[in-house]
Amino acid sequence: MTLPTITVHNSLTRRKEPLVPRVPGKVGIYVCGITVYDLCHLGHARMIVAFDLIQRYLKAAGYEVEYVRNITDIDDKIIKRANESGEPIAALTARMIEAMDQDFAALGCEKPGQEPRATQHVVGMVRMIATLEGSGHAYAGGSGDVYYRVSSFADYGRLSGKDPEDLRAGARVEVDEQKQDPLDFVLWKHAKPGEPYWDSPWGIGRPGWHIECSVMSHACLGEDFDIHGGGMDLKFPHHENEIAQSRAASGKGFARYWLHNGFVTIDEEKMSKSLGNFFTIREVLARYPAEVVRFMIVGSHYRSPLNHSAAQLDQAKAGLDRLYLALRAAPGVAAAAPAADPAVQRFHAAMQDDFNTPEAFAVLFELANQSNAAKDAAVKRERAGVLKALGAVLGLLQQDPEAYLKSGGSAAGDDDAEIDALVAARIAARQARDFKESDRLRDELKARGVLLEDSPSGTTWRRG
Repeated sequence: MTLPTITVHNSLTRRKEPLVPRVPGKVGIYVCGITVYDLCHLGHARMIVAFDLIQRYLKAAGYEVEYVRNITDIDDKIIKRANESGEPIAALTARMIEAMDQDFAALGCEKPGQEPRATQHVVGMVRMIATLEGSGHAYAGGSGDVYYRVSSFADYGRLSGKDPEDLRAGARVEVDEQKQDPLDFVLWKHAKPGEPYWDSPWGIGRPGWHIECSVMSHACLGEDFDIHGGGMDLKFPHHENEIAQSRAASGKGFARYWLHNGFVTIDEEKMSKSLGNFFTIREVLARYPAEVVRFMIVGSHYRSPLNHSAAQLDQAKAGLDRLYLALRAAPGVAAAAPAADPAVQRFHAAMQDDFNTPEAFAVLFELANQSNAAKDAAVKRERAGVLKALGAVLGLLQQDPEAYLKSGGSAAGDDDAEIDALVAARIAARQARDFKESDRLRDELKARGVLLEDSPSGTTWRRG
């Protein structure tokens, strides 16, 4: 089987490049996951859905994918939150991991093949820090902290495009720090009273944040792997620091391709707790069906900014409803996407061009239009079958259309039996030519958010 060539935008080189895996036919992906001290928010949803889509498409294209997404379960924020809530760190992180898994499952995200936790890899972190210290890339400060020596790595700043000298000029001086250079970053933190700790050659303490991902990615994928991903906000300093310490420790190239998803804005403003426009995934899912939220996220190119607003979600729901209406008109259709079909070819051409989902969505809507317009039942079903198959590649359109449309895409709403009874009463009123009663029932249903669709084959309903 000849695998397609997929082009990705490599943040490291700032250009699109053909994806050439280290091992032909196999792609290793490491994505920086969640620091589990609180409920996940829309920025997390954007990142997790974006890379869920990418790994799904690579598998659909025939590649064998090893998808790794870490969990940071020891961190300053976690310690602070556990102290505030008066609960053990392990209890807090277990509770947040369970909530995270529920949120991501609701958004249709597949579990990664490996999900390492930072606390499981502290021994490896100590070993890498010792290697860096032994080669002169790290040094111990007087307080028991260990720092990475940024000046020892000539390529520092290549990923982010930042000049180390400019960074030094703008650095804030910390009087109490033991750093030799303001750009140096911590690899190992000495333990403060009441904090969790591990033994190390530098005394008891815990790892810094940046070293965690270097060690976990090496443990799961090796010192050289294909794709490293994460949010745009991680490019500097986190990913820049990962590159520096990983390459210095191993002498190898680390990740070949760096993929970063765009930011989330709320009504065109940056999402921020201080601005009061900060939303958790659960807050959004309380107002909109999960597949609508996924549809909105996937419909935007993963590298583009994503604006979240009620209008955007309403538009996403209208679009998803439109696709499900086409599937409902061809009940029981089997998903099938013949390779020779021009629509299938356009869909894959879009996805193979750096996962261009807006162009792929255009193909889905074209298929819905073709199915709706078809007079021949076989053609209608065939186009709907292609629509369903391509939707599955994106993690969409796999619900029963009738159930989706009647529920409004979620489990919320009036009881279906009650709605069915009102619809049946309206049909009876129409048949009795009692149009006043028929109109009253239609208005009552409309007030409940139920839309009726009359056709020669009968009346169907859905929630708007």
